[in-house]
Amino acid sequence: MEEEPITITFTRDQALVLSDWLYQAMDRSDVLEELLKTDRAVWSPIYTISGTLEKSLVEIFKPDYDELLKAARQRLLVDMYGSHEESGTGTVAS
Repeated sequence: MEEEPITITFTRDQALVLSDWLYQAMDRSDVLEELLKTDRAVWSPIYTISGTLEKSLVEIFKPDYDELLKAARQRLLVDMYGSHEESGTGTVAS
């Protein structure tokens, strides 16, 4: 039986930050090891999400990737917490 696919939409900032987080987590599998012991099947969706993000984000190949990632993180924190001061980004709103 074929399963119906599920579509998740991310903003570019969300995708960039999640892609970096997944890369870091997968690179250090010891971080996820305890969680994955209970259900190794979770690697399948993790690989799917990670691969999709890598194919979609040209930013990960740009020389200023670190700056792009930092700016995306700051924007997401401001979006979630309302202001630079409340977000903990340490920057002043312009």
